[in-house]
Amino acid sequence: MKWITSQIGAREHYAIPRVLHGAGKLERLYTDFWASAPWRLIGKLIGKGGLATRCHADLIGAPVTGFNLHALKASCQCFANLYDGFLHVGEAFGRDVVKALDSRPSSLDSATIFFSYDTGFLEPAKWVKARGGKTIVCQMDPARYEVDLVKEEEKRWPGWAKRSVEIPEAYYRRREEEWAVADLVMVNSEWTKAALMKQGVPESKLVVVPLAFEAPNPRPSFDGTCRPASSAAPLGLPSAVYRAARQRLGSRRKLHVLFLGQIILRKGIQYLIEAAKLLKDEPIHFDIVGSIGISDQAVASAPSNITFHGPVGRDRTEEFYRAADLFVLPTLSDGFALTQLEAMAHGLPVIVTPNCGAVVSDGVDGLIVPASDSSALAQAFQLLIQDPEKLRAMSESTKAKVQQFSLSKLSENLKGVEWRLLG
Repeated sequence: MKWITSQIGAREHYAIPRVLHGAGKLERLYTDFWASAPWRLIGKLIGKGGLATRCHADLIGAPVTGFNLHALKASCQCFANLYDGFLHVGEAFGRDVVKALDSRPSSLDSATIFFSYDTGFLEPAKWVKARGGKTIVCQMDPARYEVDLVKEEEKRWPGWAKRSVEIPEAYYRRREEEWAVADLVMVNSEWTKAALMKQGVPESKLVVVPLAFEAPNPRPSFDGTCRPASSAAPLGLPSAVYRAARQRLGSRRKLHVLFLGQIILRKGIQYLIEAAKLLKDEPIHFDIVGSIGISDQAVASAPSNITFHGPVGRDRTEEFYRAADLFVLPTLSDGFALTQLEAMAHGLPVIVTPNCGAVVSDGVDGLIVPASDSSALAQAFQLLIQDPEKLRAMSESTKAKVQQFSLSKLSENLKGVEWRLLG
């Protein structure tokens, strides 16, 4: 089968079109901006340097169409509501893809699969379906179910959220239309699958394909090619982490726990703060890294064993990973959360809830605790404070887990998706 893919932005570092291109199955990738060498220079000159990351070495020479002028224009637009902007960009991108498809001679038939991510899928999917092709939309998050869950948390924790995001009904309706048009709805976790079933998507239409993880991430150069970025320390070689853990825990120094990501109610920061309060007399310290989306009052309520560092650059992120013994993700809802695998690539066991992608094997390379349960969180930390040998054993298991989420595994999963469509 041949695949046509489209995506807004550099989602997952173009993992799906890269895998398909490597297998000789990619007919074309449509994207909002593709950073060939001249465009990288233009982006830098006009102050849009971030657009320079929109390429990948694995796709040099691949059939790629970018709508660069439209993307530059869209990047200058402002919307009172962020989700109105997502709607506008998604609809405009969908129309661009349809025009491009219409202008190219095509042998599109039932052996053609059109794949795209939510919000930019609808218009080209209808075009492809009308000509006999198959369509797959990748839904990256649990949609309305997740938003409703967060609203309940805002009621439970009044005054904690910096702002309550209001999502227009039209945004939900567009996603629902996309699910209806698609032959398959791809999700990254069983958690998202269950959430979409509660929103009316038939189980027969849903397929779970976990994200792929790579380290380090690619970064474009300005010489007409893309090459991997250098990192402050090699990933996947955590022996230094083990030695540091032995020194810290062997001498009864504090257990260092890292939380990295958006500091918002959806990520469960409120329960982590409450767990830290329960552990105020234990040898443990929490480093909280990321943009702060809770109120100053909520931050001030944290005990002294928590330090908020705010957002940091990639180099400092590496420093925090290397200094930590353990990673925590007490999320209430995540489509997948790649930070689990990034932490494991640094040799860190992970404490996580079931409400995201299934990465952690409970008791093997981390611990799984119920969501919204500060007591369970505190007990998990206390277990590892009291048993540093268990923490070390978990650390030794992390590298093998990371290897289970490779690009080759993604390739296998996509072959399974093809069989689903043929069946």
